[in-house]
Amino acid sequence: MRTFGVEEELLLVDARGMATPVAPSVLADAPPVVDGPSVSAEFQQEMIETQTRPQLLTSELLLDIVGGRELADGLAQRHGARAIAVAMSPMRLRPHVTDDPRYAKMIERYGLTARGTLVCGFHVHVGIGSREEGVAVLDRIRTWLPTLLALSANSPFFGGADTGHASYRFAAWHQWQSAGPTDVFGSVEAYDRFESFLVDTGVILDTGMLYLDARVSHKQPTVEVRVADVCLDARDAAVIAALVRALVDTAAADWQAGVPPAAVPSAALRLAEWQAALTGVRGSLPHPVTWREVPAVDAVDALLSHTSAALEASGDLMLVRRGLARILATGGGAGRQRVAFERRGRMRDVVALAVSATHEQSEDDDLVVA
Repeated sequence: MRTFGVEEELLLVDARGMATPVAPSVLADAPPVVDGPSVSAEFQQEMIETQTRPQLLTSELLLDIVGGRELADGLAQRHGARAIAVAMSPMRLRPHVTDDPRYAKMIERYGLTARGTLVCGFHVHVGIGSREEGVAVLDRIRTWLPTLLALSANSPFFGGADTGHASYRFAAWHQWQSAGPTDVFGSVEAYDRFESFLVDTGVILDTGMLYLDARVSHKQPTVEVRVADVCLDARDAAVIAALVRALVDTAAADWQAGVPPAAVPSAALRLAEWQAALTGVRGSLPHPVTWREVPAVDAVDALLSHTSAALEASGDLMLVRRGLARILATGGGAGRQRVAFERRGRMRDVVALAVSATHEQSEDDDLVVA
């Protein structure tokens, strides 16, 4: 069974619900990592990233996700803040860039795109046996990523307003030059040429700025899937991570069996992602096989069907079925945020929901994913 782990970007907010630049102070208090989740700096001082350990079992991964949230929040509370899992700030904000030479260079070159971008994503790393397998996986999971984005959508509000999107993070993030889907590569050599070609243009600083929906990691023997919003509910995060691992397992098996990747152009994938970000699971999506418009639930059902054998092999099938039913019933993070706002029309209520929902699993003595 493949190992997998996640990185969660969390927003730091003060007692008023406003994003607050306390990450440097928070990280200064962070204990040395011995055996557990860890925290690190991100581009803006109003956010912090948590990292789980590589895990085999989804139940253990969930414990690490919850542990990372507890660690970040406990440190934040020392400085009058809370760490919350929303993909954009519901309240107005003015970001403060982390003091780092590389980030300073990005600010100088990219202006408001760099200064003003404060988005919180969810990155899933899944172990691979080789770079050849990694590229083959990228070629075969790309058509399923819009559905994952819809399931994770958790940024309907930004700067005090309803954006009309389920994931406005998608729109904000795609201001960056290299963000988004890719065409089929076909080989490691083609993937390497693609990376070199983009870096050689001089438009981006290095391969670290290849903000693709999914990529082969340069630091670890993993495929990194980066398309999702950070999830409000830790259980939803675990479900999406389990789906990503199942997609990688399925893609690798198809590659070994000689099944070619679907010949869907990246322009169509971008349209599908845009729609997923607009409506989440509460609208229509292009079907990930037929590419015809269908209710989002049908796209989700197709994803479950495609990965069911891999999910059953890992012991995650029932867990994912129940998790998907929960996301579809609530509308996921975006749906829950809008319900909180509709009660009294107050953004502070959205932040209050985010505080409780981010950490509700921390208070569950019988922590389960389903």
